[in-house]
Amino acid sequence: MNDLWYTVLTILIVFGALQGIAGFLVYVERKVCAFMQQRLGPNRVGPAGLLQVLADGIKFFLKEETLPSRGDKFIFLLAPCIAFATAMLAFSVVPFGPTDPTAYESSYQFVIAPNVDIGILLLFAISSLAVYGIILGGWASNNKYSMLGGLRSSAQVISYEIPMVLSILGIVLMTGSLNLERIIWQQTHVSATTGTWNIFLQPLAFLLFMISSFAECNRLPFDLPESEQELIGGYHTEYNAMKLAFFFIGEYVNMIISCFLMVILFFGGWHLPWIAAEDSPWILKLIVFAGKVTAFILFYMVIRWTLPRFRFDQLMSLAWKVLIPLALVNLVCVMVVKELAWSLWLLPLVTIAALIGTAGLALLPENKEVTV
Repeated sequence: MNDLWYTVLTILIVFGALQGIAGFLVYVERKVCAFMQQRLGPNRVGPAGLLQVLADGIKFFLKEETLPSRGDKFIFLLAPCIAFATAMLAFSVVPFGPTDPTAYESSYQFVIAPNVDIGILLLFAISSLAVYGIILGGWASNNKYSMLGGLRSSAQVISYEIPMVLSILGIVLMTGSLNLERIIWQQTHVSATTGTWNIFLQPLAFLLFMISSFAECNRLPFDLPESEQELIGGYHTEYNAMKLAFFFIGEYVNMIISCFLMVILFFGGWHLPWIAAEDSPWILKLIVFAGKVTAFILFYMVIRWTLPRFRFDQLMSLAWKVLIPLALVNLVCVMVVKELAWSLWLLPLVTIAALIGTAGLALLPENKEVTV
């Protein structure tokens, strides 16, 4: 019974904190945008505009709820709930602090569902359902701009899930586990990979995963589903009040989850050389973990105000003609190194050699047959 109450309390704290953080990130993003454009940003409501988040929340609650007269009202209301619920549920298997993957019972487990052996698989299975909320919202609005945004989103998410999953398969193959806690443990435990972060062993996989994460979260330069200049607001053109807030919260929570995954899969989780090691206090590990995730969130925001939006044909070509072939090359290199039992430090060199060879083959002149 104590374990049940502990789990329920953890769920309530984490889910409540996620919604609060998602709202605060809107304020942070506006401040980052203002800094990059030499403006002040929110500075009226509270000291330094800190209460702007509260004001925006009150505004969402007080706005009049409207429904499209010719749309499907049930699906219209269901769509933001799907986007919100899938984002929250996907966080259940994400470890947000130090855990012990070798023990199923521990005095502290900083994860709602600890030691899930199919953690990555379950996370992607849940998060892939979020696209249903977007496409159903676009269809139920009975608006051509919303429908185009939903169709764009479905094509984009499905396309970029392939290189994302292929980039993670290299990590899974090298680790031998789908357990997120064990992936962290392998990067930090001396007897495994000598405390080496996966970013040094598979930099190409990290690059592919990061680009795909931007596309999966509909962040610039991949925000084609809601591009204001073309589709007004995309799939959420007809949404307002708390229905629109649910979409925004789901988008920011997905961004937080992708940042957690990058830290877990490629940057050693809570590990930091000479600062946070196996015998360090758990509070220090938690601070290091949060610091890494915060750095990636700020990186997301800086990229939004740095790069222009892709054209849709460019976006699809990047996925199918560039990212997927590179992900296959990376996966084959990992398989070769594992099969031949080579040192993992040779993996980056093997990947570079494979990329050079592949590029050389692609640049060879084509044999053109001339018929008379």
